Amino acid sequence: MQRQGSFSQAEYAGKKKRTRRDKFLAEMEQVVPWARLVERLQPLYPTGKRVRPPIGLERMLRLYFVQQWYGLADEAVEDALYDSQALRGFAGIDLRWRRCRTRRPCCTSAIGWSSTT
Repeated sequence: MQRQGSFSQAEYAGKKKRTRRDKFLAEMEQVVPWARLVERLQPLYPTGKRVRPPIGLERMLRLYFVQQWYGLADEAVEDALYDSQALRGFAGIDLRWRRCRTRRPCCTSAIGWSSTT
């Protein structure tokens, strides 16, 4: 079942001009070997057996790469994700509200955002 997109996603999809950020992120999507990176780092990534489960490794890598490419602090990455549909799409983040298993809101940071897949 396909999920309905938000108004901002529909507006973003209908725009005519591709920004430099869109072009850069599309190029990095092709250039960076995401599957190989995830495969190599998966044994080292925490599993969350003793603490709350971590976010997905690929999303965390993408957020870290965005942080490095644009020279952003942690809080600035979060702000940029709120501001930029291109960055949210690249990181696989959907801003729509969801609930955690603990019944507390999860959308307070990039860690809690739900995926678009």
